[in-house]
Amino acid sequence: MTTFSLGDTDFLRDGQPHQVISGAIHYFRVHPDLWQDRIRKARLMGLNTIETYVAWNAHEPRRGEWDATGWNDLGLFLDLVHAEGLDAIVRPGPYICAEWHNGGLPVWLTGSMGDLRSSAPEFLAEVSAYLRRVYDIVAPRQIDRGGPVVLVQIENEYGAYGSDEAYLEALVAVTRDAGITVPLTTVDQPVDQMLSDGSLPELHKTGSFGSRSAERLATLRRHQPTGPLMCSEFWDGWFDWWGGVHHTTDVAAAAADLDALLAAGASVNIYMFHGGTNFGLSNGANDKGRYLPLVTSYDYDAPLDEAGNPTEKFFAFREVIAKYAPVPDDLPAPASTAPAFDVPLSPAGAWTDAAGSGAVAAQPQTFDALGHLSALVRYDVDLPDRNGGLLLIDEVRDLAWVSVDGVAVGTLSRTRHDRALRIPDGRTLSILVEDQGRVNYDHRLGEEKGLIGEITLDGVAVTGWRSTPLDITAIADAITDALISESASGEVPGGPTAWTAEFDLDTASDLFLDTASWSKGYAFVNGFFLGRYWRNEPQRTLYVPAPATRPGGNRLVVLELEQILTPAARFIDAPALGVTEE
Repeated sequence: MTTFSLGDTDFLRDGQPHQVISGAIHYFRVHPDLWQDRIRKARLMGLNTIETYVAWNAHEPRRGEWDATGWNDLGLFLDLVHAEGLDAIVRPGPYICAEWHNGGLPVWLTGSMGDLRSSAPEFLAEVSAYLRRVYDIVAPRQIDRGGPVVLVQIENEYGAYGSDEAYLEALVAVTRDAGITVPLTTVDQPVDQMLSDGSLPELHKTGSFGSRSAERLATLRRHQPTGPLMCSEFWDGWFDWWGGVHHTTDVAAAAADLDALLAAGASVNIYMFHGGTNFGLSNGANDKGRYLPLVTSYDYDAPLDEAGNPTEKFFAFREVIAKYAPVPDDLPAPASTAPAFDVPLSPAGAWTDAAGSGAVAAQPQTFDALGHLSALVRYDVDLPDRNGGLLLIDEVRDLAWVSVDGVAVGTLSRTRHDRALRIPDGRTLSILVEDQGRVNYDHRLGEEKGLIGEITLDGVAVTGWRSTPLDITAIADAITDALISESASGEVPGGPTAWTAEFDLDTASDLFLDTASWSKGYAFVNGFFLGRYWRNEPQRTLYVPAPATRPGGNRLVVLELEQILTPAARFIDAPALGVTEE
């Protein structure tokens, strides 16, 4: 039986000093058929450990509907890590941030209580049940039971959110009661108050940072007088948001900071080793005075790019690691060029015009009140006396397309802080609202989506709303199953229109779908939900993982919300993630 413990200055593996050299891979951001490939490449870079978060809302999107299969098969992921001869670190949250939808917390949870991430009894009851399910998977896979798991983290950067010691104590208690015997850690940014508030004396503190390693380790040491120093989130890149740029970090500078960490004897978890993709509707958002939804790609400028290919950073990090630990002689195979081709798109009709459902209510119902987990709700109301005027909404979360009698009037954007729009006379006002991603950081976790607060027209309250949820995946599936499309007339339809295309492949292949000539919407290949696209930049291509494709015929479905500029689907040979800062 192998043991793993905390020494006075080092981690101890079977009593011998051990430096953890880890990299992050989020199993829920990578197609399961590709897990083994990404894990193997981590070993080839010289890593001895893989770290992953656990996304509660991926496992239990609806209360009581727990799923640990397929994309959520954490046990298989850990088994593959073990089979590759690597250790594992598990960070189950319950809050994970991770630029992931709602910080990993299920919407049914955050919508049902106000005291999040606290020792409030109702919150602890739900969290404890969740953690026990996770630990049913993790406990038998600990290193002292012949498995790969060497560390388990309690909460996540809690010092940036709260200071409820009773909450952390309760998480420790349920963790130990569930049979977790490996060392327990916390992580916070190397700021005195965060390090003080985010941990307990019996937990091992680690830091999260991406530069000035010596200075940050010194701060951490003041708060962690004994035991191994560890940067458990070494930020080697950054994430992107719509309307911004594609973030990259200088390779030499990142390698130098990694070198400084390892030279100091510190352990490290590289965040990210491989970022992957916010497939479907899983992207998060930030709001520090301005709402910024995150893009579909989670490439992160990591050593493995979004498609799992080694980058310049991979080889630079490998050279650094080789100074401190054995590195395999083998190298990953060079990246192959993705097929490049164009195929015409055919319109398949309007797709947001489903008949109104549900009872008429005085106020529009939020996504949360509807129990709706997809991205769109349409709100319809009859206009009093068919008069237009100044429409004023307390808050739109997050983007709304406004029309009167089916004619587009304009948009209202949370990011732009829009609240008002003048509308013409007409019979019916329709407002299509998109949830662009739940905030994943700080105190806006769990906020409701939809039309929030009072709605007036020339100062008079507008009532009598019908709220119609639109399930994007179900709509795309229906279009795929119908196998129908309208013949192209030469005129490109505007407004929300579904489009389809057929294309052949010689073999299943990674693809990069160029969305530059489209506006805003969602794309599917063979029913696999690639994610969101938007001309708002920076991201231009959607990554299509090879397991989502097949030899022979393949089918693309595009749900466009605004306008297709050119009715064609273009696949290019490499990702295009946007301009970078100089």
